Amino acid sequence: MKIGEMVLFPTIRQQAEEVIIAAPGTSCRHQIHDGTGRKALHPIEILHQALV
Repeated sequence: MKIGEMVLFPTIRQQAEEVIIAAPGTSCRHQIHDGTGRKALHPIEILHQALV
């Protein structure tokens, strides 16, 4: 979490709510949610949403 606070989490917090956060790893998605409150999606989930 300390490493996430160095660059990643502040950058995510600066993004508008409509910006989609992508992270392929399960633990990465959990840490992003725990550190920022934002939901990160697996890239395949984003692709699926774009196709339907």
